[in-house]
Amino acid sequence: MTKTVLVVGGGPGGAAAAFWLARNGVEVHLVEKKRYPREKACGDGLTPRAIRELLDMGFDFDGLDLHRIEGLRAYAGGLKMEMPWPEHSAYPNWGATMRRADLDGVVAGMAEKHGATIEQGTTAAPIVADDTITGVRLTNDEGARVVHPDLVIIADGSNSRFGRNVGASRRKDYPFGLAVRAYYESPHSDDRFIESQLDIRDAEGRAMPGYGWVFPLGDGEINVGAGLISTFKGWKDINTSRILDAYIASLPDHWKVTEVTPHTKPIGGKLPMSLSVGPKVGRNWVIIGDASGAVNPFNGEGIDYAYETGRMAARWVAEAAAGDDEALAGYSRELEDVYGDYHRVARVFVKAIGNPVVMRTLTTVGLRSRPLMEWTLKVMANLLDPDEAKMSEHVYTAIERVVNVGSR
Repeated sequence: MTKTVLVVGGGPGGAAAAFWLARNGVEVHLVEKKRYPREKACGDGLTPRAIRELLDMGFDFDGLDLHRIEGLRAYAGGLKMEMPWPEHSAYPNWGATMRRADLDGVVAGMAEKHGATIEQGTTAAPIVADDTITGVRLTNDEGARVVHPDLVIIADGSNSRFGRNVGASRRKDYPFGLAVRAYYESPHSDDRFIESQLDIRDAEGRAMPGYGWVFPLGDGEINVGAGLISTFKGWKDINTSRILDAYIASLPDHWKVTEVTPHTKPIGGKLPMSLSVGPKVGRNWVIIGDASGAVNPFNGEGIDYAYETGRMAARWVAEAAAGDDEALAGYSRELEDVYGDYHRVARVFVKAIGNPVVMRTLTTVGLRSRPLMEWTLKVMANLLDPDEAKMSEHVYTAIERVVNVGSR
C-alpha cells in the first residue's frame, strides 16, 4: 500500500522536501497557510550552500530575477575587507540574492511539476493520539476537512505552531536571534558583494552582539537589516527597529539611503537557532528548517539549512514510506553527524559575545588581522572544505582565543 506524506509549510525547507519526495515518486501533499507570493522577514541572501541545493534541484538561474553575488564585504573595528566566496570542492564560488516573495513559490512550483500537490491559503492543525499524528485538520476558504497522512514533515517556520502542538519545544538555554529588515532604494543595488557590519551599535553607541547587513537585490533596491543574539543582559528590552534605525544612520555613503524612506515597513521576529527545537522526530513525523531551529548562530543564515534539512528529511521519510519503520530515526542521527560539532562551537561563541567587553574587543582588536578575519568568516559561513574541516579544531581554537582576549 502506498503511503502518503503531508508537508506543512511551503518555505524553503517544506518546498525542498516536497520536491525531493515527489521526484523520488512519493505521494506528497504540501500545504501553505499563505498564498505565493508572500513577504517573509528575511535577508533574501543565498549563500553558496543554498546555491548548491538549488543547482541540484535544477533551478533556472538564468530565467529568473536573481542577482548574482561574488562575495562578502565586511566591516569590523574600522577595518573593511572584501572577500570573494572561497573555492570549495562541494559548493560553487558564488551566491545570490532573490526576494523570498518570489523564491519560495518558484521552488514549490518545481515540486508541483514533479507531481507534488500544492495547496495554498490553507492552515493545518494536528490531531494527535498516543504521540502519533492520526489526522490533520486543513482549513481554507472552502471550509475544513480532515486528512490522514501516513507521515508528516513539519516546516511551518520559526514560530511552528504545528510543531508545538505535537510536542516539540525550544531549549531555553540555547540562543535565538532577533532580526528586523526593510527594503530601501539605492543607486548601487547592482553591487556584487553583500555587506556585513560586525560592529553594530545601538542609538547610544553601545556595542551589540550581532551584525547588520546590506544585501543588494539588483533591481534598484537593497535589503537592509540587523540581527542580535539573545545572549546579552537586557535583550528583552531591546527595540530592534531602533537598532535598525541606528544602523541605517551609520551606513557607508556608498549606499546613499540615509534620507530615503524605506519602501516597506520594517518587519522582523525571533529565530530559534542551533537546532534548539526538539524532538526532531516523532512516531510518524519529522521537523525541519526554521521550525527545528536549523539556523546558523554565527550569522543567522537559515535558507541554506532549510534546503539541506528538507532534503535530508525527504530521504529518510521516503524510506519510511517504503516500509522501513525505523527510518525516521536516521534523520535525527544525520542532523547530529552533519551539524553537531559546528553548532556546539557556535553556541560557545555567541554566548561569549553576549559579554559587551568581549564583543568590543572582538570588533576593535581581534578581527583586525585579515588572515584571522578571513578564516573566521569562512567558519561563520560554514564553508570549510572537507580537507580544511580536518583543521576545524585549530580554527575553532583560534576563534576562541579571539573571544578570550576580552575575558582576561
